[in-house]
Amino acid sequence: MRTVLFSFSGADRSGITSRIFEALAEFDVSVLDVGQVVLRGRLTVGVLISAPVEEMEVALRQRLTVVAGELGLELLIQTGEGDGVQPEVGLHLTLMGMPLRPRAVASITEVISRLSGNIERIARVSDYPVVAIEFFVSGVDIDAMKTLLAPVAKENAVDIAVQPGGQARHSKRLVMLDVDSTLIQNEVIELLADRAGSGELVKEITTRAMNGEIDFSDAVRERVATLAGLTQEDIDEVQRSIALTPGARTLVETLHHLGIHVGLVSGGFIEVVAPLAHSLGIKFVRANSLEMVNGTLTGKVSGPIIDRAAKAHALKEFAESMSIPLDQTVAIGDGANDLDMIAAAGLGVAFNAKPIVAKVADASITAPYLDSVLFLLGITRREITSYQGV
Repeated sequence: MRTVLFSFSGADRSGITSRIFEALAEFDVSVLDVGQVVLRGRLTVGVLISAPVEEMEVALRQRLTVVAGELGLELLIQTGEGDGVQPEVGLHLTLMGMPLRPRAVASITEVISRLSGNIERIARVSDYPVVAIEFFVSGVDIDAMKTLLAPVAKENAVDIAVQPGGQARHSKRLVMLDVDSTLIQNEVIELLADRAGSGELVKEITTRAMNGEIDFSDAVRERVATLAGLTQEDIDEVQRSIALTPGARTLVETLHHLGIHVGLVSGGFIEVVAPLAHSLGIKFVRANSLEMVNGTLTGKVSGPIIDRAAKAHALKEFAESMSIPLDQTVAIGDGANDLDMIAAAGLGVAFNAKPIVAKVADASITAPYLDSVLFLLGITRREITSYQGV
């Protein structure tokens, strides 16, 4: 089948696409493909049609040449064979940088070329607080891409996430978040320990636990033991001192606007996490509970400890309660305690995470903005902005 591709380019303004198709409508042709992009006010429109008989093709070329001239556009006409249908998109590659330098893009495209892949389309997802660019790539193996792009991300100080193509990432229905150093900038147990005078000891134990050097449950018991004697007033003071991670509220509000459930699962304490969840409209919460007698902490944990296995169980339990398949879930965390949850989710995201977590997660974000996760789900900054205040 002979086809003709008409490619228009020039300054963008209202009505151009309409004029082009009004002219095409004068002829008995079939539209096979359409592509349009605007970059800094510069428009490019491509229309692929089935080739008519030779006499009609000549008239069509003449008509569209006149239209292009009237619109002040350049016109390129190419005749070929077949409809040029592009292969199914194999991968979504999201590149995020602050700033984003040309060298990073060059390195990525070099890797794609080395793997004999093809870039089907490139689109900007966000312009702030990070610049996020998405590549739609076909013909490459996802594991090979991840392996070769890992050093590229490190060398260029950017984040690169590679996900399977298609609509899977747009179907996410539950996002589970760790709390300490993920949803919030603080480690709650360290804030409590500062009030108890055991801050330095607790910080040292926390670091070892998050790096996977000691058992998390043992670490919780050791740290909580130093809190004996604190009161509800101390807990309230800590609650008031908590600072959300930049972009955390935007992330939660955007997900809620889109009908995506949000849950919190924490190795911290329900006494602090529950009021925080309530303030954000989050209903699903799982955390440790501090034992208190006569208004004073005993230095013990009440009930089972929320360790890495319990976090994964909470994700599965929340998903099952809403009949959500695990491949439609997202888990976000930063420490070794989050590893099982991240592995169980359809998309596991390491957020400013310890090396042990970043190494195994599906995607790793080093930018200090939690709403960057939205770009991995194909949600653009323009969409986010449109939802705010609605």
